[in-house]
Amino acid sequence: MSKKWSWVDETNMRVWIGIIATIGYTIPAVLFINYINFIVINGNNPANFFKGNYIWVHFFYIILSFGISAFLHARSFMIEWKKSVKQESTQQEIVAKTETAKFESLKSQIDPHFLFNSLNVLTSLISENPSQAEKFTTKLSKVYRYVLEQRNKDLIPLTEELTFAKTYMELLSMRFEDAVQFNIPSSVSNHEFKIVPLSLQLLLENAVKHNVVSSSKPLIISIYEENDYLVIENNVNPKEAIGKSTKVGLQNIADRYGLITQKSVQIENNNKTFKVRIPLLIKINDIMYQENIENSKYARAIEKVERLKEFYQSLVSYCIVIPLLIYINLEFSSGFYWFWFPLIFWGISLIFKYLEVQNFNIFLGKNWEERKIKELMNQENKK
Repeated sequence: MSKKWSWVDETNMRVWIGIIATIGYTIPAVLFINYINFIVINGNNPANFFKGNYIWVHFFYIILSFGISAFLHARSFMIEWKKSVKQESTQQEIVAKTETAKFESLKSQIDPHFLFNSLNVLTSLISENPSQAEKFTTKLSKVYRYVLEQRNKDLIPLTEELTFAKTYMELLSMRFEDAVQFNIPSSVSNHEFKIVPLSLQLLLENAVKHNVVSSSKPLIISIYEENDYLVIENNVNPKEAIGKSTKVGLQNIADRYGLITQKSVQIENNNKTFKVRIPLLIKINDIMYQENIENSKYARAIEKVERLKEFYQSLVSYCIVIPLLIYINLEFSSGFYWFWFPLIFWGISLIFKYLEVQNFNIFLGKNWEERKIKELMNQENKK
């Protein structure tokens, strides 16, 4: 049955098939064995096979067989479940480590790319305006220090990145003077907003690289918020030849966001304006650290399997001991049916244990602990 119906993928079907099949073959098998034992071998009267103590003997062995079958089905379920959880956890661990390696590789591209372009600007300034080149070098050292400080971070506050963008704009203004115009917000709507480090620097650099920058055709760059996205917009005056692209700018940003959030980078180009929308992230939940998430799921699954194992052990004990107590009661003290007390109260205990395994509370409902945790977390986030 386990080969035909998977415990993991078709749990309900496997449970019901197991119950029906167990009942279907256990009762006839027990009666057949008892008939061979009591009637054929021991030579008792067949007319008494369903009378007197024989009824209780049949009942005892049927319940005992049900208990053993339940234990074997539970054991099969736990083996398959553990195997499935372990396999899924291993796969997710591989994915998480692969994605982390990709992310670190993408971040490492930024440093040489930024330095290479800045040195090109400095080289041009040295020949055109040596005094300006000296100022540029001073500012460049401050900017590059920021690059080194942020290189190992996954996200940084939007306010910090905007401050850095202003400094970087000053570097570009020293190179292009009035040929480049910038509009940047002086404040943000939410100080908890975060973005990928150095994404603005790459987008500003991308705009300068791909467009004509001159006094007659100034490059106008605007940065503003729009529906939880930061929009970087510039007018389009494409250069006729820009040389071979290093493919670091837009693709780098899109790839990095693709690794840490479900929100995607949006690009719009109508040949008059070029817009890039990058997601503004707030909560840590926006970041898809799959390894931590899957490890948490794995821990919860293991905990549930352990509780389920305890329940099945108690159920098997119940199925074995209760019939034995019934037999002892009826055989030796049939005047007082005391077996009802352990049968009922132990049964109630089993019911509560099963509800606990299913994370159900009679008064608070299903998954009340998770719901309460989420409620408290939401209250904390609002604070």
